[in-house]
Amino acid sequence: MATTQTHSPNSAGTQVVVAPSRFKTLMSNQQFILLIVWILMVIGFSLINHIFFSVGVAENILLDWAPLVLIAVGELIVIISGGIDLSVGAIVGFTGVISAFAMRSLYEGSLAELPYLVLAIGVLVCVIVGLLVGLINSLLINYAKLVPFIATLVTLGACSGMALVFTKGAPVMGGPREAIALSPAWIGPFSRPVLIVVVIVLILWAFVHKARFGRYTFAIGSNSFAARAAGINVKRHVTKVYMLSGLMAGLAGFFFYLRLGSGAPTSGLGNELDAIAAVVIGGAALTGGVGRVSGTVLGALILTTVTSGLIISGVDPQWKRVVVAALIAIAATLQALRKTEGGAS
Repeated sequence: MATTQTHSPNSAGTQVVVAPSRFKTLMSNQQFILLIVWILMVIGFSLINHIFFSVGVAENILLDWAPLVLIAVGELIVIISGGIDLSVGAIVGFTGVISAFAMRSLYEGSLAELPYLVLAIGVLVCVIVGLLVGLINSLLINYAKLVPFIATLVTLGACSGMALVFTKGAPVMGGPREAIALSPAWIGPFSRPVLIVVVIVLILWAFVHKARFGRYTFAIGSNSFAARAAGINVKRHVTKVYMLSGLMAGLAGFFFYLRLGSGAPTSGLGNELDAIAAVVIGGAALTGGVGRVSGTVLGALILTTVTSGLIISGVDPQWKRVVVAALIAIAATLQALRKTEGGAS
């Protein structure tokens, strides 16, 4: 008599694969969580004061966001490579001051009738100075064998000190008056400089996530020894990374000039900490090898939204530091939980 046997799905040799739910997938995506947090912030601050939900407030938030996201994305690339750049805030003030001196000299001289050419030269000066400081950072790291923390701390002190010495602590006035005319909103809450920043961030996103530059950066941050063994010129790539960070800080310095109409030596004061906070909130690991531009963009947007929201709500803006600290703690906890789940799976 023949017998039949039934095999249960959980019998030996049978592997059951359960597809994760779409909700669980979304909730494990830090960028999605950050977007939800930002939306809840906007709703909460709008309920406290309806003025918050207006084009004018959105315009101010974007004007604060634009220079911060430039610095933060440059910082992100450095952190992905396994380093850190503490000099970005000082570079912002230093490049803004040097550029302001150059533009004032040109505007009061032979180029008085060509204000936009003067502004273009000002951008070029910011770019060159930012690249040079980034190059100095890389030389200190690659050849003087300083750790990134110390190397960039050196340039932070040098740049901030020179900016104060050159200006005696006062803003550098006298450049093209047309600079301030560029800052008001042009399309909705977006001004021309903000739209340019959006384009720059999109280009950097492509470089980081779609190009060889990004692959090399992630490889070095994950394991520099393995990257070197794979044929990557680590020193040369680290030089590019720090020069790019300096370039982004230089562009942020010019953005501050456009908004203020002058070069202020303290315009980037504390921005290096906000940039690092945006990177960490955005899901990057300070140990290197992990990070996304989209997360950093949202992290910077959350920080600027918090600042404006607290001011409009009548809360002491110093509470921003407490909120930022809580956001960093939450972001770091989520990252640690994902690592734990990944190791347990």
